[in-house]
Amino acid sequence: MIVSLPGISTRRGRLRSLLLLLCALSAMDSASRPAVAQNVIHVCHGYGCWFRASLVLDAADTRRFAAILARGRRSPAAERAAISDAVRHFERRAFDVIGIRDEPRSRFGASGEPGQMDCIDESTNTRALLLYLAEHDLLRHHTVRSVASRGFLIDGRYFHSTAVIRDTGGTDWAVDSWYAPMGGAPDILPLSEWRVQGLSSQDARRRTG
Repeated sequence: MIVSLPGISTRRGRLRSLLLLLCALSAMDSASRPAVAQNVIHVCHGYGCWFRASLVLDAADTRRFAAILARGRRSPAAERAAISDAVRHFERRAFDVIGIRDEPRSRFGASGEPGQMDCIDESTNTRALLLYLAEHDLLRHHTVRSVASRGFLIDGRYFHSTAVIRDTGGTDWAVDSWYAPMGGAPDILPLSEWRVQGLSSQDARRRTG
């Protein structure tokens, strides 16, 4: 189901449209910036990466992620399930440095609020984790791709973005952590399916493929 945008003739509608446009522009900029360097991940929050908190991952973290990803060695599907667990652990570690628990989705009016994350923050953070896993040779069946987006107002949908992985068969998968609260399981589904979704609760398919 595609969600129709509210009318933009009112002042509130125009403001929301402007915010969504800024979100889209922010996504393009954020995707070009490195989010991980060695064992430090700069965790975005506050919407559009307004704030960045440095999460230092030590040897114990690396061992923990290695143990999680070891459960996914037998197949691409098993590795995607392990990636889901890795995202959950990463978000719990992110809470340690931010100190505020992110709510599910994006609460309207929370832009600039520390700890809260929009799709830009979520996709940037998830991709940073995936790059960390790849750099430590913990991904056997997938490679990390650029952030993908859908919905640019003109097609009747809100802008949204997600981290992406590609399996050894060439299929791209969305790893979308926006729907769940901090520490919740991300949506993992074929990117081709993710691209045609809207953003309503009825349309969102929560699954790990």
